[in-house]
Amino acid sequence: MLITFSTLLIFQCLGEGVVFALGIPIPGPVVGMLLLFGALLAAPGLLAHIEQAGSELLRHLSLLFVPAGVGIVAVASRINGQWPAIIVSVVVSTLLTLAVTAAVTRAVGALQGRHQDKGTPDA
Repeated sequence: MLITFSTLLIFQCLGEGVVFALGIPIPGPVVGMLLLFGALLAAPGLLAHIEQAGSELLRHLSLLFVPAGVGIVAVASRINGQWPAIIVSVVVSTLLTLAVTAAVTRAVGALQGRHQDKGTPDA
């Protein structure tokens, strides 16, 4: 399992390096995740290698939110006057996420409908 965690950490570090080198405004872990996705497409055997540790991380995902919660409590006094902006940003980002999710779901449903109309079996 240590090798698997190392693999995940390497891809995260690669993502951070790409973001730093290219100066793109995307979080490094997101770029690392895309690099990992590309590696999984290129080498499907890698999935069996990291699946167990990934499942274990997901099982204990709530523990990863503890530091963020502690950070919010620690700086609560500094964000005292900024609650309206925080609430608006949370509501707007939630609505935007719902809209994008609905659009993607609709597009995928249309693509699946076209495949079924052609008589192509689902993957």
